[in-house]
Amino acid sequence: MKRILITGGAGFIGSHVVSLFVKKYPSYQIFNFDKLTYAANLDHLKEVESSENYTFLQGDITNGNQLEELFEEHRFTHVIHLAAESHVDRSISGPVEFVQTNVLGTVQLLECCRLFWREGEEHLFHHVSTDEVYGSLGAEGVFTEKSPYAPRSPYSASKAASDHFVKAYFNTYKLPIVVSNCSNNYGPHQYPEKLIPVVIQKILEEKQIPIYGKGENVRDWLYVKDHAEAIDRVFHEGRRGETYNIGGENEWQNLQLVELLIQITDKKLGRTPGSSRRLISFVEDRPGHDIRYAIDPTKTKEELGWTPSTSFHQGLESTVEWYLDHVFVSL
Repeated sequence: MKRILITGGAGFIGSHVVSLFVKKYPSYQIFNFDKLTYAANLDHLKEVESSENYTFLQGDITNGNQLEELFEEHRFTHVIHLAAESHVDRSISGPVEFVQTNVLGTVQLLECCRLFWREGEEHLFHHVSTDEVYGSLGAEGVFTEKSPYAPRSPYSASKAASDHFVKAYFNTYKLPIVVSNCSNNYGPHQYPEKLIPVVIQKILEEKQIPIYGKGENVRDWLYVKDHAEAIDRVFHEGRRGETYNIGGENEWQNLQLVELLIQITDKKLGRTPGSSRRLISFVEDRPGHDIRYAIDPTKTKEELGWTPSTSFHQGLESTVEWYLDHVFVSL
């Protein structure tokens, strides 16, 4: 029986992964390990919290002693590692916390797996990472699994370092690992500090919508539930030691995205669609702001048979509806 430790399971992406695995695999024991920082919320897991195959464990991945005690007690056979500090702006103002959580925390987890897992047994460490480790693209091209690492923010540098440690443990200690790098996620449960929930909140409150620079930066958007399905595929079918890119093939300039969100949100609020354009406010660009991300998920599609199933408009409609039905946290 698989005994899966999912770190960061009360967070944005993690809560969707935990829910999927608890419901889809009743024979697995799912352990949600989360520090419950500002961006985590156990309310997102109400529908599975009473399930017999679900256990919540509160703790910190940087606490090696606590991790060892939990590995000793629960004998985790697999790890899906999502716990991370993830907001680029916060990494710029406070990079040390990102190094501690994203790098040292990942190494503490890897060490526990190395100490408790034995060769010949069924184990896997699935490390969930980001396309930002590859740096910034110009107008052309896409990131592939062979793209060189070129992180440009403290956040992406910390994730790049954690990726390298995971792969080093595979090569040095033969620890069974897979790595997945995803594009920008959106959808329900995201803490309102990222672009899409911020814009929805500002429209709702009729406050200025801040857009960095001229709004020309491009991101590839992936619906979070499609990402959870991809993690499921990589976890179960990915080849050991391999990296899989997970992207929506869905590029949008920030300004274009905001204008689409305005149309959808205005309509759902009973306002004249587009009337909230007056709220757009261009602000000083973020330091080192990457121009464009675009990820090529061909390997994941061809090897694992995964493709995103949610259209962008459908995903945005669902996202807006979810946020309008829930109380926002004031920024």
